[in-house]
Amino acid sequence: MKLFPRRPARLEPPPPQLTRMRLVATGLLVAMAALFLIARSVEGAHPAWGYVKAFAEAAMVGGLADWFAVTALFRHPLALPIPHTAIIPRNKDRIADTLARFLKENFLIPGVVARRMRGVDLAGAAGRWLTQPGGGVAGRLRYGASRLAVDLLQSLDQERLGGVVRSALSDQLRRLDIAPMLGQALHAAIEEDRHAPLMNGMIRWAARVLEANEPIIRQMVHDRAGSILRWTGLDETLANKIIDGLTGLVNDMAEDPGHPLRHKAEEGLARLAIDLKYDPDTQAKVQAFKADLLNNPALGDWWQSVWEMLRARMIETAANPDAMMAGQLGDALRQLGQTLQTNPELARTVNRFVRRAAVGAASDYGDAIVRLVSDTIRGWDEQTITNRLENAVGRDLQFIRINGTLVGGLVGLAIHAVDGWL
Repeated sequence: MKLFPRRPARLEPPPPQLTRMRLVATGLLVAMAALFLIARSVEGAHPAWGYVKAFAEAAMVGGLADWFAVTALFRHPLALPIPHTAIIPRNKDRIADTLARFLKENFLIPGVVARRMRGVDLAGAAGRWLTQPGGGVAGRLRYGASRLAVDLLQSLDQERLGGVVRSALSDQLRRLDIAPMLGQALHAAIEEDRHAPLMNGMIRWAARVLEANEPIIRQMVHDRAGSILRWTGLDETLANKIIDGLTGLVNDMAEDPGHPLRHKAEEGLARLAIDLKYDPDTQAKVQAFKADLLNNPALGDWWQSVWEMLRARMIETAANPDAMMAGQLGDALRQLGQTLQTNPELARTVNRFVRRAAVGAASDYGDAIVRLVSDTIRGWDEQTITNRLENAVGRDLQFIRINGTLVGGLVGLAIHAVDGWL
């Protein structure tokens, strides 16, 4: 079974330039035939007509020979199965393999890509593109890229694309072993004393929880107090003491970095970091929590809403590149462009990254691209490849017919002149 089955021919109309050049070449050949007939009929009237006849005769021969050569590339001349004609249709598969091999050997070998990318200053080009005003080539590129981005974003199915992106993100997160990463991040934060904001945030959160649940605490003390305490009102006093004590404890922890309970909490964070990195049970619990979170439909709905807002924002931004380049975002982009042009170290870093990315893409996907080109051309039928190649290069081939007609005529004229002198 072929990877790309041959499709029926979908013929494209020839471009106007090709049609015009065909008419010129054919008209010139017809004119030479008419001139030959005229010169032949009046050849005896004056010796000069012999030269005209020789020119026209040789021009017809040269024009017909080149017409045959050009036509034989694409089809059988006059529909006759002459050997070694219709060269392109008969060798379609070989052309596909040769083109694919040429593409790979000249563009998709990692060494060739690295050599060609070595002189490419993509960072400088990006910097100039970001800093130049809207006019000129940069402006046309910006608006062209803008229209292309808008058309692409609007043509894609919103639900399907969002589902694809969400599925890809979910698959990546499922494969990611997040527990050791969290443990390493927490351990580094503790080692560099960057966990203080986290600790302060936890304390502030505890203070807000305590304040918000004060009625519940009072109700719990009231329900658990004996009837004598409730009758004497001591349950209210006890609840106040408990709440005041907890509030004071939280405030002391917030104000005193050396508070014993803060140290206990920091020790707990340190143990949690170690468990996240090395304890299989803790890692399994984190993985289970992550799986439950990813399986929750609410997360999928939330991500879909985020994607829809992001897509709408991208379309809005792409539709108006001038607005994108205005305000704080525009200032930041222009500043980035200036930095790319004035900071050689940053430019070298960006160009090195792009070069490595291009080399990696050629190494990883070069063979797939080559196969795609080869299989696509093999999948075309003979009419399709003939039509497309003739439309692409046929105009230049018609100049061969014109040149052959004129050069043939001049050669015939020269031969006739030499024959007359001898």
